[in-house]
This record gives sequence, structure tokens and C-alpha cells, in this order.
Amino acid sequence: MESQQTQTESASPGVITGTLAIVKNLLGLIANRIELASLELSDIGVHLIKFLVLFGLAAIALWFALAFWTVLLVFLAWDAWGWKILAVLGAFFTLVTAIIVWRAYALLQQEKLGLPLTMAELRKDRDALL
Repeated sequence: MESQQTQTESASPGVITGTLAIVKNLLGLIANRIELASLELSDIGVHLIKFLVLFGLAAIALWFALAFWTVLLVFLAWDAWGWKILAVLGAFFTLVTAIIVWRAYALLQQEKLGLPLTMAELRKDRDALL
């Protein structure tokens, strides 16, 4: 009876120590992944801010250019085409908008803003743990 109790007591600290080691390693792994994600996010953040500033400036310039060219085109073509020039320009700008939206969607599909290194490491961790 005493030998069984001694074996149970001696096995218990080993199980607890092993469990604590696993938890410690798991917490270290989580901290490592958080650090990797923060590094990637900071890198993406810098590029995203630059992109947004340039995109904003380009959008403002494009609006002015489109407005002036459109007014000029309507002014020059009004005598020959009348109201039809407005329909042609509307169709043209709708087509251009659809192409731009399609390109933006394609860019998002390439997962450029998706933290690829972090996601790859998390997939490896999931596969190793399961």
C-alpha cells in the first residue's frame, strides 16, 4: 500500500513539472508570434500610410483633371452632339470606375496586406499541435 502511494506521489510532481514546461513553451511561442505580427504590422503600417497619402493626392489631382477635361469636352462637343455627349462621358467614366474597382479587388486577392509570414507560422504551429 505504501509503495503505491509513494509511486503516485513521485509521479505527480513530474506530471506537474511537465505540464508547466508545456505551458511555458506555449506562452513563449505565443509571445514570439505576437512579436512577429507586430513587426509585420509596423512594416505594413509605414507602407500603408505612404500609400494612402499618395493615393489621396493623386485622387485630388485626378478629380481636378477629370473635371476640367470633361467641361472642355462638353463645351467643344455640345454643338455637334448636344446632350448625347453627357451620356457618352457618363458611360466612359462608369467603365473606368469598374476597371479600377476590379484592379483593387485583384490586389486584395493577392493578400499583400494579410501578414503572410505570421499566418504561415501560425499554420505551422497549428499543424504541429494538431
